[in-house]
Amino acid sequence: MVDGDDTYPAEAARALCDPVLAGEADMTVGDRLSNGTYAEENKRAFHGFGNNLVRAMIKWIYGYSFEDVMTGYRAMSLPFVKTFPVLSEGFQIETELSIHAVDHRWRIKDVPVEYRDRPAGSVSKLDTVGDGIKVIAMIGTLFKDYRPLKFFSLIALVFAAIGLVLGIPVIVEYFHSGLVPRFPTAMLAACFMFLCGLSLATGFILDSVAKVEKKQWELQVYKTRNSIGE
Repeated sequence: MVDGDDTYPAEAARALCDPVLAGEADMTVGDRLSNGTYAEENKRAFHGFGNNLVRAMIKWIYGYSFEDVMTGYRAMSLPFVKTFPVLSEGFQIETELSIHAVDHRWRIKDVPVEYRDRPAGSVSKLDTVGDGIKVIAMIGTLFKDYRPLKFFSLIALVFAAIGLVLGIPVIVEYFHSGLVPRFPTAMLAACFMFLCGLSLATGFILDSVAKVEKKQWELQVYKTRNSIGE
């Protein structure tokens, strides 16, 4: 996979494909950042910041650190491609590929590549802000789909914190006076604690569903490997 804007060198394709063909990796990632060429050639503001933000989010959620997560230069094995469910329609594809690879524990290898700026007269279709928001939304969607227990536990934590902030003063006042003069606040705190429990229950249920789907995916990978003789 390569962007069609002539920013990636065609001669690096062999270096990307070799680890896959040798059975050492399931996806190789063309790393533009390690050798500094992206920082030198890229003239578009905030693109480096956006790349670092997405890398940090994936590192925090999944515990894996990509050298360059938004690169469009990659090579993938046949089982990876055959079992990869494409959901995105635009520039989110790199993020989706990266998260899918990390979550399903595919073997990933970063391969440094040279990067050059676009040819004169070539215009990027990438909207830094608009597409950046879509990428972040994709990370959130895949976080919910792949790690539902962690996702909904964080939401439950927020609801619990709000419920405690609202409810503790009411409880303290009740123990002091035996009265609940701020009844609406008490009801609101109870509602947030109910939402906390509901969010946790949702997380546990969806986590069970995700584990079943992952087993089905593993079976699909096994059948795909057998069909191609790996």
